[in-house]
Amino acid sequence: MINVAILGGSGYTAAELIQLLLRHPHVNLAAITSRQENKEGSPFIADLHPRFRGRLHLACEPFEVDRLLAKGVQCVFSCLPHGASMSAVPQLMARGLRVIDLSADYRLRDANVFAQWYKESHADLASLAQAVYGLPEVYGEELPQAQLVANPGCYPQSAVLALAPLVAGQAIEFHDIVIDSKSGVSGAGRSPTLTTHFPECNESVAAYQVGTHRHTPEIEQTLSDLAVAPVQVLFTPHLIPMDRGIFTTIYATPRRSITQEQLYLMYREYYRAAPFIRITEALPATKDVWGSNFCDLSLRVAGRRIVILSCIDNLVRGASGVAVQNFNRMHGWDETLALL
Repeated sequence: MINVAILGGSGYTAAELIQLLLRHPHVNLAAITSRQENKEGSPFIADLHPRFRGRLHLACEPFEVDRLLAKGVQCVFSCLPHGASMSAVPQLMARGLRVIDLSADYRLRDANVFAQWYKESHADLASLAQAVYGLPEVYGEELPQAQLVANPGCYPQSAVLALAPLVAGQAIEFHDIVIDSKSGVSGAGRSPTLTTHFPECNESVAAYQVGTHRHTPEIEQTLSDLAVAPVQVLFTPHLIPMDRGIFTTIYATPRRSITQEQLYLMYREYYRAAPFIRITEALPATKDVWGSNFCDLSLRVAGRRIVILSCIDNLVRGASGVAVQNFNRMHGWDETLALL
């Protein structure tokens, strides 16, 4: 059994993570921290997430590394907001703990690129240099040795998994990729804002951060690794009035003539050993992947363009589910444990 702690237990991703870890055969959930504990008098996790009443009798506690070590914690999932992980992660790593960070703090390898897109300097360059980007279908061989895994963003997963076979196979133009993504409101987190307020977002679809979304360099970094060459994308996210799910439509220009049948053969061969990638000839929908760690991909040839359709659940495959998949890979277990 591995004793596990979760930092930042109040959010949606933490709730999904707890749900998954409670059924993991090799996990003992030993501690959960929450910054709300100072405001609410150390609430039990079931007070923050009522779904765990009668299932988990664990009080939220302040973050202190010594307290975690006293409970025998060996691996930590950090669900802290962007910017907050940078202060917690180096303390954990210095004491020998393994960390899976669900924020964006360690996803971009270049600190200058991080500063450009996140408008702040990176405060933990030492850990950044050690971080493994946690997309198992691309970097899975690096995970068993990793002490720090940077869990990937939800939009980047929906795009990169959809494009990986084409980019790795040098089959498309690398500077003519258009990514159109639509996400449910839970992707913005649990803290309410005017944009996610029900009367503002219900019965409406809106684009946001056009050309400036922080997931753009994350997508380009991974695709460039796969291509062994610079890749540029035009990425536009949209907020759509549903709780969860991401639907991404991608348009790419092939370098050579290719049929739809050849596309499907390419994708099925590329993902033959990937248990959470489903290649479907039917058009996918977000309800097909709701609550799961699957990514559904469908392919079309339309005139001189390739169209790839990608669906994931932003809270599971987009965050907590792939975190557990990474956790399994880190410990040498079947990567589907607790996820199927």
